[in-house]
Amino acid sequence: MDARQMEQLVQAITQEILAYLGTSSGTDLRGLEIDDLICPGCNQSCAEKCVNKTKRIVEAGACRISCGDEIREVATDLAGLIDHTLLKPEASRQDILRICEEARRFRFASVVVNPWYVPLVAERLRGTPVKVCTVVGFPLGATLPQVKLYETEEVIKLGAQEIDMVVNVGALKSGELDVVEQDIRGVVEACHRAGCIAKVILEMALLTVAEKVRGCVAAREAGADFVKTSTGFGPGGATAEDVALMRAIVGREIGVKAAGGVRTYEDLQKMVCAGATRIGASASVKILEEAGAAKPN
Repeated sequence: MDARQMEQLVQAITQEILAYLGTSSGTDLRGLEIDDLICPGCNQSCAEKCVNKTKRIVEAGACRISCGDEIREVATDLAGLIDHTLLKPEASRQDILRICEEARRFRFASVVVNPWYVPLVAERLRGTPVKVCTVVGFPLGATLPQVKLYETEEVIKLGAQEIDMVVNVGALKSGELDVVEQDIRGVVEACHRAGCIAKVILEMALLTVAEKVRGCVAAREAGADFVKTSTGFGPGGATAEDVALMRAIVGREIGVKAAGGVRTYEDLQKMVCAGATRIGASASVKILEEAGAAKPN
């Protein structure tokens, strides 16, 4: 595919997504009780719009559903959706130990820390299902691809199992998509060689809709496991609209992580209902308490 064809594809996808977001209320598709009966105006996305049919799909064996506003119930394994995160530069050793203990206790998906703390977290979480996650090219994404690759390989040696890398935002906004994709690919391939997961932070608040689409396409083409909304250090955090856009672009084979400003159970519900399969949060315990799901082991 040449550059002109890629641009045409991006424009077409952007228009489709904008149209999708503009008609996403789904009120004319609300659930009919008869499985075989097609709802008026059906667009074959009933699992994203309808509580009743979604429940039947889950009962039939589906383990993950991307849902719309009508679906308010979130999976009971709430903690397993959350990356328990502490990336503040002033975080002390005691702060890191505290979140490790919380992660062990509530069985969050991972603990996310700056690279310096990876060995400590790996030691504290050894023997638990909680993963060790760290960041690369963080928070600006503007460092050299070789540096991101080296950083990735080094933190993996120290015990990291999941990597959240920041995309080269400047290159993305400059239309240098080959640079963006190669930058991502270097980190993704290093992760996969080691059996690790690679998430790509797009810093959506800095991007136009077309740039968001291009960033998601680049991450998908580079083989990323997740796309992620925000670093938490940019001008804005996760929005349900951005999560829905990312989900629509990357499809169901790639995860979507909502991060930045997810502080309440209501925030989490909005993100999951928009299509997020992982949540980055520092208020993780508070979210569980609000959900009534805090069940320490």
